[in-house]
Amino acid sequence: GFALALVIEACIAHQRQERSANGIGKSRHPDPIHVSAHFLRTTAANAKFEVRVQTIKVGRGFTNVVGELMQKGLNTITAHIIFGVLSNTAEPGVPALTLAPPSPYARRIPLNVHPSRATPTVMTRPWNFKHHVGMAEDASIAARNTRTGDESDKEDERTSGMEWGAWFELTGKGERITPASLAFFGDIFKSLPELIPKEERKGLGISWFPTMTMAIEFKAPIPTASSGKYSSRTVGLYHNGKFLHDPQGRHDAYVEVWTAPSEIGCGGEEEGWKGEQRCLAVATQMGLTVPVEVNLRRASKL
Repeated sequence: GFALALVIEACIAHQRQERSANGIGKSRHPDPIHVSAHFLRTTAANAKFEVRVQTIKVGRGFTNVVGELMQKGLNTITAHIIFGVLSNTAEPGVPALTLAPPSPYARRIPLNVHPSRATPTVMTRPWNFKHHVGMAEDASIAARNTRTGDESDKEDERTSGMEWGAWFELTGKGERITPASLAFFGDIFKSLPELIPKEERKGLGISWFPTMTMAIEFKAPIPTASSGKYSSRTVGLYHNGKFLHDPQGRHDAYVEVWTAPSEIGCGGEEEGWKGEQRCLAVATQMGLTVPVEVNLRRASKL
Protein backbone atom coordinates (compact mmCIF):
# COMPACT_ATOMS: atom_id res chain seq x y z
CA GLY A 1 0.00 0.00 0.00
CA PHE A 2 2.76 2.45 0.89
CA ALA A 3 4.73 1.68 -2.29
CA LEU A 4 1.60 2.15 -4.40
CA ALA A 5 0.99 5.46 -2.63
CA LEU A 6 4.41 6.62 -3.87
CA VAL A 7 3.40 5.79 -7.44
CA ILE A 8 0.09 7.62 -7.08
CA GLU A 9 1.80 10.68 -5.58
CA ALA A 10 4.26 10.77 -8.49
CA CYS A 11 1.39 10.56 -10.99
CA ILE A 12 -0.47 13.38 -9.23
CA ALA A 13 2.68 15.53 -9.43
CA HIS A 14 3.06 14.59 -13.11
CA GLN A 15 -0.50 15.69 -13.82
CA ARG A 16 0.14 19.01 -12.13
CA GLN A 17 3.45 19.65 -13.88
CA GLU A 18 2.32 18.59 -17.33
CA ARG A 19 -0.57 21.03 -17.33
CA SER A 20 1.66 23.88 -16.12
CA ALA A 21 4.30 23.08 -18.77
CA ASN A 22 1.66 23.47 -21.47
CA GLY A 23 0.70 26.89 -20.14
CA ILE A 24 -2.78 25.75 -19.27
CA GLY A 25 -2.42 26.25 -15.53
CA LYS A 26 -4.44 24.11 -13.15
CA SER A 27 -5.14 20.60 -14.39
CA ARG A 28 -8.61 19.96 -15.72
CA HIS A 29 -8.36 16.46 -14.21
CA PRO A 30 -6.48 16.92 -10.91
CA ASP A 31 -7.96 14.06 -8.89
CA PRO A 32 -7.23 10.32 -9.03
CA ILE A 33 -10.55 8.57 -9.68
CA HIS A 34 -9.48 4.96 -10.06
CA VAL A 35 -6.27 2.93 -9.71
CA SER A 36 -5.60 -0.55 -11.03
CA ALA A 37 -2.21 -1.87 -9.88
CA HIS A 38 -0.23 -5.07 -10.45
CA PHE A 39 2.55 -5.95 -8.02
CA LEU A 40 5.15 -7.70 -10.14
CA ARG A 41 8.01 -8.15 -7.67
CA THR A 42 8.77 -7.70 -3.98
CA THR A 43 9.47 -4.06 -3.13
CA ALA A 44 12.38 -3.40 -0.78
CA ALA A 45 11.61 -0.58 1.63
CA ASN A 46 15.28 0.31 2.14
CA ALA A 47 16.30 0.34 -1.54
CA LYS A 48 16.41 3.34 -3.88
CA PHE A 49 13.57 3.65 -6.36
CA GLU A 50 12.25 5.79 -9.16
CA VAL A 51 8.77 6.21 -10.60
CA ARG A 52 8.30 6.44 -14.35
CA VAL A 53 5.12 8.17 -15.45
CA GLN A 54 3.50 8.35 -18.87
CA THR A 55 0.26 9.98 -20.01
CA ILE A 56 -1.68 7.54 -22.19
CA LYS A 57 -4.72 9.60 -23.10
CA VAL A 58 -6.23 13.00 -22.33
CA GLY A 59 -9.97 13.18 -22.84
CA ARG A 60 -12.73 15.62 -22.04
CA GLY A 61 -13.77 13.91 -18.81
CA PHE A 62 -10.74 11.83 -17.82
CA THR A 63 -6.98 11.47 -18.25
CA ASN A 64 -5.30 8.06 -18.27
CA VAL A 65 -1.82 7.78 -16.79
CA VAL A 66 0.52 4.82 -16.21
CA GLY A 67 3.05 4.82 -13.37
CA GLU A 68 5.82 2.25 -12.83
CA LEU A 69 7.89 1.87 -9.68
CA MET A 70 11.43 0.81 -10.57
CA GLN A 71 14.12 -0.66 -8.30
CA LYS A 72 17.54 -1.70 -9.63
CA GLY A 73 16.22 -1.47 -13.17
CA LEU A 74 13.29 -3.80 -12.49
CA ASN A 75 9.63 -2.89 -12.64
CA THR A 76 8.08 -3.82 -9.28
CA ILE A 77 4.67 -2.12 -9.56
CA THR A 78 2.64 -1.07 -12.59
CA ALA A 79 -0.39 1.15 -11.97
CA HIS A 80 -2.95 2.50 -14.42
CA ILE A 81 -4.57 5.60 -12.95
CA ILE A 82 -7.65 7.44 -14.20
CA PHE A 83 -7.72 11.14 -13.31
CA GLY A 84 -10.84 13.29 -13.23
CA VAL A 85 -12.69 15.58 -10.83
CA LEU A 86 -14.02 14.37 -7.47
CA SER A 87 -15.82 17.56 -6.41
CA ASN A 88 -19.43 18.19 -7.38
CA THR A 89 -19.30 19.77 -10.83
CA ALA A 90 -22.63 18.79 -12.37
CA GLU A 91 -23.25 20.51 -15.69
CA PRO A 92 -26.45 22.53 -16.18
CA GLY A 93 -29.34 20.24 -17.00
CA VAL A 94 -27.48 17.14 -15.78
CA PRO A 95 -28.86 15.63 -12.54
CA ALA A 96 -26.44 15.39 -9.61
CA LEU A 97 -26.60 11.71 -8.66
CA THR A 98 -25.11 11.26 -5.19
CA LEU A 99 -26.48 8.68 -2.76
CA ALA A 100 -25.69 9.89 0.75
CA PRO A 101 -27.33 10.23 4.18
CA PRO A 102 -30.00 11.09 5.16
CA SER A 103 -31.24 8.84 2.33
CA PRO A 104 -32.26 5.47 3.83
CA TYR A 105 -30.59 3.77 0.86
CA ALA A 106 -27.17 5.31 1.49
CA ARG A 107 -24.32 3.29 2.93
CA ARG A 108 -23.31 4.43 6.44
CA ILE A 109 -19.99 3.92 8.13
CA PRO A 110 -19.96 0.35 9.48
CA LEU A 111 -17.87 1.15 12.59
CA ASN A 112 -20.05 1.30 15.70
CA VAL A 113 -17.85 2.86 18.39
CA HIS A 114 -17.03 6.57 18.16
CA PRO A 115 -13.22 7.10 18.06
CA SER A 116 -13.37 9.22 21.23
CA ARG A 117 -14.60 6.11 23.11
CA ALA A 118 -12.44 3.56 21.25
CA THR A 119 -9.78 1.58 23.10
CA PRO A 120 -6.34 1.71 21.42
CA THR A 121 -5.10 -1.63 20.12
CA VAL A 122 -1.59 -2.84 20.90
CA MET A 123 0.00 -3.51 17.51
CA THR A 124 1.99 -6.74 17.43
CA ARG A 125 2.69 -6.83 13.70
CA PRO A 126 6.29 -6.30 12.57
CA TRP A 127 5.43 -3.02 10.87
CA ASN A 128 8.41 -0.67 10.50
CA PHE A 129 6.00 2.25 10.78
CA LYS A 130 4.01 1.14 13.82
CA HIS A 131 5.57 3.84 16.04
CA HIS A 132 4.08 6.47 13.74
CA VAL A 133 0.49 5.21 13.70
CA GLY A 134 -2.29 4.37 16.13
CA MET A 135 -5.19 1.92 15.85
CA ALA A 136 -8.36 1.00 17.71
CA GLU A 137 -10.14 -2.12 16.51
CA ASP A 138 -13.93 -2.35 16.66
CA ALA A 139 -14.73 -5.44 18.76
CA SER A 140 -18.39 -5.38 17.75
CA ILE A 141 -17.41 -6.13 14.15
CA ALA A 142 -15.00 -8.91 15.14
CA ALA A 143 -17.77 -10.49 17.23
CA ARG A 144 -19.77 -11.15 14.07
CA ASN A 145 -17.11 -13.63 12.91
CA THR A 146 -18.18 -16.26 15.44
CA ARG A 147 -19.81 -19.29 13.81
CA THR A 148 -21.75 -22.04 15.60
CA GLY A 149 -23.32 -25.28 14.37
CA ASP A 150 -25.19 -25.09 11.07
CA GLU A 151 -25.32 -21.30 11.23
CA SER A 152 -23.67 -21.07 7.80
CA ASP A 153 -26.84 -22.42 6.20
CA LYS A 154 -28.80 -19.50 7.65
CA GLU A 155 -26.18 -16.86 6.95
CA ASP A 156 -27.44 -13.59 5.53
CA GLU A 157 -25.78 -12.92 2.17
CA ARG A 158 -25.21 -9.28 3.15
CA THR A 159 -23.05 -10.27 6.14
CA SER A 160 -21.28 -13.34 4.77
CA GLY A 161 -17.52 -13.61 5.00
CA MET A 162 -15.13 -12.57 7.76
CA GLU A 163 -15.07 -8.95 8.90
CA TRP A 164 -12.69 -6.52 10.56
CA GLY A 165 -12.91 -2.83 11.37
CA ALA A 166 -10.82 -0.20 13.12
CA TRP A 167 -9.99 3.46 13.50
CA PHE A 168 -6.50 4.09 12.17
CA GLU A 169 -4.50 7.28 12.43
CA LEU A 170 -1.18 8.95 11.75
CA THR A 171 0.12 10.07 15.14
CA GLY A 172 2.35 12.93 13.99
CA LYS A 173 0.61 16.23 14.69
CA GLY A 174 1.60 17.58 11.29
CA GLU A 175 0.46 14.50 9.37
CA ARG A 176 -2.49 14.78 7.00
CA ILE A 177 -4.63 12.40 4.96
CA THR A 178 -3.87 12.82 1.25
CA PRO A 179 -5.33 11.16 -1.86
CA ALA A 180 -2.15 9.08 -2.28
CA SER A 181 -2.22 7.95 1.36
CA LEU A 182 -5.59 6.27 0.78
CA ALA A 183 -3.68 3.47 -0.97
CA PHE A 184 -1.72 2.94 2.25
CA PHE A 185 -4.86 2.99 4.41
CA GLY A 186 -6.66 0.64 2.00
CA ASP A 187 -3.96 -1.97 2.59
CA ILE A 188 -4.23 -1.88 6.41
CA PHE A 189 -6.45 -4.73 7.60
CA LYS A 190 -6.40 -8.25 8.99
CA SER A 191 -6.36 -10.67 6.06
CA LEU A 192 -8.88 -13.47 5.76
CA PRO A 193 -6.29 -16.16 6.75
CA GLU A 194 -5.70 -14.19 9.98
CA LEU A 195 -9.42 -13.87 10.78
CA ILE A 196 -10.46 -17.51 10.49
CA PRO A 197 -10.12 -19.75 13.59
CA LYS A 198 -6.85 -21.60 14.18
CA GLU A 199 -8.47 -24.95 13.44
CA GLU A 200 -9.26 -23.71 9.92
CA ARG A 201 -5.67 -22.58 9.22
CA LYS A 202 -4.26 -26.13 9.02
CA GLY A 203 -0.88 -25.47 10.58
CA LEU A 204 -0.32 -22.05 9.06
CA GLY A 205 2.67 -20.37 10.74
CA ILE A 206 3.90 -16.80 10.65
CA SER A 207 3.04 -15.66 7.17
CA TRP A 208 3.15 -12.75 4.78
CA PHE A 209 0.16 -11.86 2.64
CA PRO A 210 1.58 -10.25 -0.51
CA THR A 211 -0.77 -8.30 -2.74
CA MET A 212 -0.86 -9.42 -6.37
CA THR A 213 -3.42 -6.94 -7.67
CA MET A 214 -5.11 -3.94 -6.07
CA ALA A 215 -7.85 -1.66 -7.35
CA ILE A 216 -8.92 1.58 -5.68
CA GLU A 217 -11.94 3.72 -6.47
CA PHE A 218 -11.82 7.19 -4.93
CA LYS A 219 -15.33 8.05 -3.78
CA ALA A 220 -15.21 11.55 -2.31
CA PRO A 221 -12.85 14.48 -1.77
CA ILE A 222 -10.93 14.53 1.50
CA PRO A 223 -12.69 17.11 3.75
CA THR A 224 -10.74 20.22 4.65
CA ALA A 225 -9.50 20.61 8.23
CA SER A 226 -11.34 23.93 8.46
CA SER A 227 -14.72 22.14 8.40
CA GLY A 228 -14.17 21.06 12.01
CA LYS A 229 -16.31 17.95 11.46
CA TYR A 230 -13.58 15.49 10.57
CA SER A 231 -10.15 14.43 11.73
CA SER A 232 -7.36 15.41 9.35
CA ARG A 233 -5.20 12.36 10.19
CA THR A 234 -7.64 9.58 11.22
CA VAL A 235 -9.72 7.25 9.07
CA GLY A 236 -12.22 4.46 9.63
CA LEU A 237 -11.41 1.09 8.03
CA TYR A 238 -13.75 -1.79 7.26
CA HIS A 239 -12.63 -5.09 5.69
CA ASN A 240 -14.57 -8.09 4.44
CA GLY A 241 -12.99 -11.26 3.01
CA LYS A 242 -14.92 -14.21 1.62
CA PHE A 243 -12.76 -16.63 -0.35
CA LEU A 244 -9.57 -18.54 0.56
CA HIS A 245 -8.23 -21.43 -1.50
CA ASP A 246 -5.21 -23.08 -3.06
CA PRO A 247 -2.95 -22.59 -4.87
CA GLN A 248 -0.83 -20.30 -2.66
CA GLY A 249 -3.69 -19.60 -0.25
CA ARG A 250 -5.20 -17.02 -2.60
CA HIS A 251 -7.76 -14.75 -0.93
CA ASP A 252 -9.80 -11.66 -1.64
CA ALA A 253 -10.09 -8.41 0.30
CA TYR A 254 -12.68 -5.64 0.19
CA VAL A 255 -11.78 -2.50 2.17
CA GLU A 256 -13.66 0.74 2.76
CA VAL A 257 -11.79 3.86 3.91
CA TRP A 258 -13.98 6.40 5.73
CA THR A 259 -13.64 9.81 7.30
CA ALA A 260 -13.42 9.96 11.10
CA PRO A 261 -15.18 12.49 13.38
CA SER A 262 -12.16 12.81 15.70
CA GLU A 263 -8.80 11.35 16.63
CA ILE A 264 -8.71 8.19 18.74
CA GLY A 265 -9.46 9.04 22.37
CA CYS A 266 -10.13 12.71 21.59
CA GLY A 267 -13.20 14.90 21.29
CA GLY A 268 -16.71 13.86 22.16
CA GLU A 269 -19.48 11.85 20.58
CA GLU A 270 -22.27 13.85 18.97
CA GLU A 271 -25.68 12.50 17.99
CA GLY A 272 -25.88 11.54 14.34
CA TRP A 273 -22.11 11.28 13.86
CA LYS A 274 -22.39 8.15 11.71
CA GLY A 275 -24.57 9.93 9.16
CA GLU A 276 -21.95 12.67 8.81
CA GLN A 277 -19.14 10.34 7.70
CA ARG A 278 -18.27 9.80 4.05
CA CYS A 279 -16.54 6.92 2.30
CA LEU A 280 -13.33 8.25 0.78
CA ALA A 281 -12.27 5.14 -1.13
CA VAL A 282 -12.98 1.47 -1.72
CA ALA A 283 -10.09 -0.93 -2.33
CA THR A 284 -10.19 -4.52 -3.52
CA GLN A 285 -7.30 -6.90 -3.93
CA MET A 286 -6.13 -10.45 -4.53
CA GLY A 287 -3.49 -11.65 -2.10
CA LEU A 288 -1.42 -14.77 -1.46
CA THR A 289 -0.35 -16.57 1.71
CA VAL A 290 3.44 -17.00 1.88
CA PRO A 291 5.78 -17.97 4.77
CA VAL A 292 7.38 -14.78 6.08
CA GLU A 293 10.94 -16.07 5.52
CA VAL A 294 10.25 -16.20 1.76
CA ASN A 295 9.48 -12.47 1.78
CA LEU A 296 12.65 -11.65 3.73
CA ARG A 297 14.77 -13.77 1.41
CA ARG A 298 13.37 -12.10 -1.70
CA ALA A 299 13.77 -8.58 -0.31
CA SER A 300 17.41 -9.25 0.64
CA LYS A 301 18.23 -9.86 -3.04
CA LEU A 302 17.11 -6.37 -4.09
